[in-house]
Amino acid sequence: MKTDKTQKRIFPLWIWGIVFIALALLAAVYLPQVFKSQAAGFPSEVDVVKAAELRDQGAFILDVREQSEWDQFHIPGAELIPLGTLPDRLNEIPKDKDVVVVCRSGNRSATGRDILLNSGYTNVTSMAGGMNQWQASGFSVETGP
Repeated sequence: MKTDKTQKRIFPLWIWGIVFIALALLAAVYLPQVFKSQAAGFPSEVDVVKAAELRDQGAFILDVREQSEWDQFHIPGAELIPLGTLPDRLNEIPKDKDVVVVCRSGNRSATGRDILLNSGYTNVTSMAGGMNQWQASGFSVETGP
């Protein structure tokens, strides 16, 4: 007959095994994306100053906001592909250029970046602070469609 002391030791070991396996699976899924992006010389996120430098060097600026947000103001030369349509419009994004994904505040752009990384793009980053930070920093914007 097992004592309560023995049963308490077995149960936590079993749970720790499940936790270890779950963490290993998560690492196997997400770490390759991080290393792929860093191996290409790209951090997962850049500030607006670095984003402007990349744009000036020929990077493709991908705006994943909605049309109404784009019409208010956007980065000159950027291309609009709303986040909800991005998986169906990957063919519009060059694979031979650096890509900077932007949105209003930086949240949707991180999702857009991850969609591109999962689709085989390697030189992709997200702009921290989004268009709010871009405009507040005094960088030029365009309005209208």
